[in-house]
Amino acid sequence: MSDSEAAKTIAIVSGKGGVGKSNISTNLSILLGKENKKVLLFDLDIGMGNIHILLGSHHSYSIMDYIEEKELDIATVICENVHGISYISGGNGLKNIVEWKEKQMERFFEVMEYAIHKYDYILFDMGAGATKETLEFLLAMDEIIVVTTPEPTSITDAYSMMKYIYLRDGEKPFYLLCNRAEFKNEGLQTITRLQETVRKFLHKEIVSLGVLPEDSAVRKAVIHQTPIVVGYPASAMTLSLHTMVHRLTGKRESRDRKGTGFVKTFRKLFFGR
Repeated sequence: MSDSEAAKTIAIVSGKGGVGKSNISTNLSILLGKENKKVLLFDLDIGMGNIHILLGSHHSYSIMDYIEEKELDIATVICENVHGISYISGGNGLKNIVEWKEKQMERFFEVMEYAIHKYDYILFDMGAGATKETLEFLLAMDEIIVVTTPEPTSITDAYSMMKYIYLRDGEKPFYLLCNRAEFKNEGLQTITRLQETVRKFLHKEIVSLGVLPEDSAVRKAVIHQTPIVVGYPASAMTLSLHTMVHRLTGKRESRDRKGTGFVKTFRKLFFGR
């Protein structure tokens, strides 16, 4: 299968923790699945991975189990058909990825080669902030969604995240999403402020994905371990997420829905070939 037929890879990132990034990753994935897309959600929030909790699911194996255990089949680490999507838990060993031996990297690439040709979209829930352990992942992505809130520290950290990535790859496409806005105008002003800052200092345009409101249903969904788009389909958060998914797929479907070669790019970043 050619690269043009490979899955689209999207990283969801934030400059700081506590902005709702994992919740957004989970629910965007489910809504993409409801659009008849084959979706894989990959939990790369090292040390804080909680995708399985948000999904109300449990899976015995992580990708680290496959990387370190030769007898395991690739499909074993993928938990399938949870609210219409599949997911992979990362495992704590991923934090040492820069220290992996070549054989370990090849095992990781085996999983990604399998997934990249099985799914339409692969969403990566990344840890907060940018580190040398995660930068190579981000540089290999087709697109990056940056999550911020209206809080000044969150805005500053979101800009720092984009700058960090931009300095390595000035062409990487960014989407910007403002979460937990008390009022829509507050969220729109946050996005405009960041767009103007990036335009001024990095000479780059970033696309607004939209605003997600502060919604009491989010807390209820987390407590019940039920994704908000499943448990509260009429909530303000769910309706806003629907709009975002349509923007993502609509913009993409107008050109080429498929990806540009995540595995090939990632391999080159690590091995230079």
